[in-house]
Amino acid sequence: MEEKKLDLNSIIGFILIFGILIWIMYQNKPSEAQIAAEKAKKELVAQKDAQTKAAALSPNAAPIAAIVGDSAQLALAQKTLGGFAYSATLASAKEGFTTIENEKVILKIANKGGFIVEATLKNLEKFQKGSGKLVELIKNNNANLNIQLQTTDNRTLNTKDLYFEPSLTKIGADQILSMKLKAGANEFLEYKYILKPNDYMIGFDLRSQGLNKVLNTAKPLDLEWSMKTYRNEKSISYEDRYTDIRYEYEEGKNNSTGLGKDTEDNPIKVSYIAFKQHFFSTILLTDKPFETSKLHSTKLVVDETIDTVFTKQLKANVPLAFSNGELNYKMNWYIGPSDYKTLKGYDKNLEKIIPLGWGIFGWINMFIFIPLFGFLSTTLGLSLGIAIIIFTILIKVAMSPITFKSFLSQAKMKVLRPEITELGEKFKKDPMKKQQETMKLYNKAGVNPMAGCIPALIQLPFMYASFQFFPSAYELRQKSFLWADDLSSFDAVVQLPFHIPLYGNHISLFPILASIAIFFYMKMTSGDQQMAAPQQEGMPDMAKMMKYMIYISPVMMLIFFNSYGAGLSLYNFISNLITIGIMIVIKRYFIDSDKIHAQIQENKLKEPKKQGKFQRKLQEVMEQAEAEKARKAKK
Repeated sequence: MEEKKLDLNSIIGFILIFGILIWIMYQNKPSEAQIAAEKAKKELVAQKDAQTKAAALSPNAAPIAAIVGDSAQLALAQKTLGGFAYSATLASAKEGFTTIENEKVILKIANKGGFIVEATLKNLEKFQKGSGKLVELIKNNNANLNIQLQTTDNRTLNTKDLYFEPSLTKIGADQILSMKLKAGANEFLEYKYILKPNDYMIGFDLRSQGLNKVLNTAKPLDLEWSMKTYRNEKSISYEDRYTDIRYEYEEGKNNSTGLGKDTEDNPIKVSYIAFKQHFFSTILLTDKPFETSKLHSTKLVVDETIDTVFTKQLKANVPLAFSNGELNYKMNWYIGPSDYKTLKGYDKNLEKIIPLGWGIFGWINMFIFIPLFGFLSTTLGLSLGIAIIIFTILIKVAMSPITFKSFLSQAKMKVLRPEITELGEKFKKDPMKKQQETMKLYNKAGVNPMAGCIPALIQLPFMYASFQFFPSAYELRQKSFLWADDLSSFDAVVQLPFHIPLYGNHISLFPILASIAIFFYMKMTSGDQQMAAPQQEGMPDMAKMMKYMIYISPVMMLIFFNSYGAGLSLYNFISNLITIGIMIVIKRYFIDSDKIHAQIQENKLKEPKKQGKFQRKLQEVMEQAEAEKARKAKK
């Protein structure tokens, strides 16, 4: 009976305790006002989160991923992004990158903007030879690709601020990276990158699908591509000299924006745009030419002692035209060396971006210098320094017949000098008569006064072509010879603690040797030239000018070539040495002044040769001038 009472008491006690707990919970439950406040607080936090996620896709905002399927956030994102709010609901709406590479390049493509944010060339060292660092043409936001989107609800969006969804696949050995900016499950703007094995050329297809209701297709979209070009060579001023925008337009024409401080071109029907650096280029090609374009180049090297990172700011704006309400462009990126043979291999006229000179200068480089140098350096496998020396010898030997004619003409003029001087004294008071008699003497002796100039003029195009060829020869980059560790840059043997205007802060040895060689060459030839060409009435004193040029030319070469590539200075040094040698051989073994004098005297006894067109025209001009003078004298 006691046990039953105890159990009953226990039960009653538990009931009372449970009732008390229920009463306490009831008394402490939040009021309706508190519940409403808490609910409002949670909604506010959710709203702020959604706004932050949407703002992540607006210009200059930090990326925060949105939640798939959140209709509230999607609605909020639509206020900022309109039709492209769907892209904010994807997992790819955050900072992310996809890397693709082959044997030539490593490319890093960002989710944000969908463009290449890093481009590294494999197996190519930077300007510090032996550093092991690879050439990076694109890095640290130095390049940008953006399409300005005009939507049907009057919004202006920039693709560089929006997030693309990446998808990497393979077809055979080709890597295909699709980057899609989505407005819906099947509505998107796509950048498709196609990377083939062992190739610098990257396929780049740009197309849209189902966006004709999202985008305003009444006018083309503006695509802007820009790049601050990094310094990759030892001399930034030298590299800057060969950095500009080059382009092909109007079905095969080629041009550049030039090397000014701030330059702009607006070509039409553009088929490619090249951001060309000294030895590397980034080129955008299109199968469907851009109808118009705006190309702008800004020089960033004002003071080479301070401006040591970038060379130029390059920008290109082109229109993307709609076709049947959609975009569809088959394009390519070339990211690689500015090498003539490599570029020519693509058969797209890309080799035209190499500045080989216009007209005959370019022809000499394309059909003589490049094949010959390629044969010596590649086919025969000679070191680049030896190849330059043999190349120079072959060119000078090939030009030796012209050199011989020039020296022979000088020798004939030298023999005739006493008689020309005598005519000068005889007709001292009648310059016109002196000129006429001098021309008659030349005709009788069978001497052409222009014969010494013509060979020199023939050699000039070859000399100018060499000034274009060696600075553009990619194969010289970081190839050493003797004390020069890089034939494409200056061969400094002394580094100065200060900067000399026009000269630089170093002393290069090959320019010194080339200056010495040209000094002795001019010294040896100036005497003959002065004796061969007596001063004419009313004409500059050539003897005095040549005397000055003997000293001016070497000094100019010394200053001008100090910061140029060692390969060009080596060529000029060897060229002048060979010319001196040829001149000594010709003078000693082929030109006999006594024989020339005897031949001239013999020619005088013969019937005068028929005058050439130039001599005849000159004679007519002098006779007309003489007649006019006589007519005025009678008055």
